[in-house]
Amino acid sequence: MRIFYDGLARAPRLDHPECVAVHPGDGSVWCGGEAGQLYRIAPDGSSCEEVASTGGFALGIAFSPGGELFVCDLVHKAVFRLSAAGELSVYASGFDTPNFPLFTPSGLFVSDSGAGTVVRLTPSRAIWYSGLTFPNGLASDGRALYVAESFLPGISRIEILPDGSAGAREVVVELPGVVPDGLAFGPDGLLHIACYEPSQVLRLRDGSVEIVAHDPTAHLLCHPTNIAFSGSTAYVANLGRWHITEL
Repeated sequence: MRIFYDGLARAPRLDHPECVAVHPGDGSVWCGGEAGQLYRIAPDGSSCEEVASTGGFALGIAFSPGGELFVCDLVHKAVFRLSAAGELSVYASGFDTPNFPLFTPSGLFVSDSGAGTVVRLTPSRAIWYSGLTFPNGLASDGRALYVAESFLPGISRIEILPDGSAGAREVVVELPGVVPDGLAFGPDGLLHIACYEPSQVLRLRDGSVEIVAHDPTAHLLCHPTNIAFSGSTAYVANLGRWHITEL
């Protein structure tokens, strides 16, 4: 575990990044800031640039299959789209707390933490599943949607039916004393969980929870939120500090 890009003493300074994603084309690492900034970090971590800003508060981000960046914004209660040409526009609005976007073959899913729902954008907006306890990070294995329910606390699995609608929900694991935030499947096919509190990354294996990384001093990992993979490397956003961590 090491710091991939330290935005404290460099310009631009990463402004408490909550989100992270890897560009599907060039491997650059993207993250957001608490004033809506959208940063692009070179694949080797050597440089960073602020590409755009929503002027709000950037929560989860995700790339579409075509390489467009989609951003959940807390202040604007909307999902923004950043085109490949760098043009930023509102893609969907009317959320309570849009938290994380995820592209699947069944469409774009967005967790709405404040409303306790997962919304499906096709691009028309419809509630896909409701009654969740602060749905946060999302991940999918193609057959189901995995949801980090931060205040359950735990991880739920919701089946994706052939027509794209929601099937049955089951709680995969409960995590007492933990605040799960971000989710991502690793190259091992296992679900990884970034935890806002305590500062750690967990991995789910056959219903059992393993600790992948833990930082009791909250320096390398400090309130980690979103997590994204590039090959066998995981990048973790730290809402409590100014850097991206590499595992």
